[in-house]
Amino acid sequence: MEIVVGGRRTARRAYGFDEVALVPGNLVIDARDVDVSWTLAGRRIEVPILASSLDAAVNPRLAIEMGRLGGIAVLNLDGIQTRYEDAEAVLQSVAEHSKDDKLIGYLQSLYSGAPVKPELIKKRVAEIKAGGALVAVAAAPHSAQKAIDAAIEAGADIFVIQSTVGTVKFESKEIAEFPVAEFCRNSPIPVIVGNTVGYKATYELMEAGAAAILVGVGPGHICTSRKVLGIGVPQITATADCAAARDDFFEKTGNYVPIITDGGIRNGGDISKAIAAGADAVMLGSTIAAAEEAPARGVSWGMATMSADLPRGTRIDVGVSGPLEQILFGPAHTDNGTMNLVGALRLSMGSLGAHNLKEMQEVEMMVAPSLPSEGKSLQRSQGVG
Repeated sequence: MEIVVGGRRTARRAYGFDEVALVPGNLVIDARDVDVSWTLAGRRIEVPILASSLDAAVNPRLAIEMGRLGGIAVLNLDGIQTRYEDAEAVLQSVAEHSKDDKLIGYLQSLYSGAPVKPELIKKRVAEIKAGGALVAVAAAPHSAQKAIDAAIEAGADIFVIQSTVGTVKFESKEIAEFPVAEFCRNSPIPVIVGNTVGYKATYELMEAGAAAILVGVGPGHICTSRKVLGIGVPQITATADCAAARDDFFEKTGNYVPIITDGGIRNGGDISKAIAAGADAVMLGSTIAAAEEAPARGVSWGMATMSADLPRGTRIDVGVSGPLEQILFGPAHTDNGTMNLVGALRLSMGSLGAHNLKEMQEVEMMVAPSLPSEGKSLQRSQGVG
């Protein structure tokens, strides 16, 4: 439904996580009996959670542990891990840097002060491969071809092309259009592409051969694109729009291309809502950066934070919640839904009568902005829950 915002200007109403509720039906299933697995390029993945390609979140150690637990971690091939041999020391220096107006300049100097080295790409990929995990790596369009060549040589399994806004069509008087379809067609491994928020862009990326689509522009804890650029769509609406493109594409071609909601997810309830809105999996950044295995030890920052001309991110404190296994599978020792995320999804699905993720995508959803606050005045006043 369009709303007149003034004059002849109309706007469409969109919804975020806090504005909707999932409605239980007439069946409850034992949480232990629901299936939370999903399929990516013909491969069954046990846990529908990907660790985002943030330098603060993913290094080879965390990627190996994420793989052991049934999920996927994406390593940033444009970042610190592939620029510095002793990446952990560099990341620790970012964590220890004071919060002042020199922090962004310091980050910019780190990312411009050393080039990405193909031999380090191969080394990091080989480390993850040796640990027995599925190797997923990411790069921006401008560096994707060089990055994928080195990554494939070392045994990478999945490649992610990630930018603030990902589309097939691009116009510039100075920069050549990135050949998404050609890249996907020539890649010997599945290519995930992002990020999108709309039906048409998503459908066109599927036509170009993307193996999955990342959904979300600017919702992350560490992203400031929405403030700096004024762009983005709340994640429930964005996910539902992109999922509609997936379903229509599947109906037309028989090719099912998963949707991955990327960003803005704070707890188990948000994961459940993302799946219900149409996602096949979710991508988490700052939540994973709070794991004991994460390389930056309690802080997180975005991939556009160090942009040379217009930073669109910031560094935040996320603390250290506990081991990655505890964050994903519990037991939880917090009351805010940030631990035992898979257990929360299972219990939500069971309570809604959903045997699997496909049934979860069909549960009843209600617009309910009072859901997070109804009856919770004492929790809010006491700072709990």
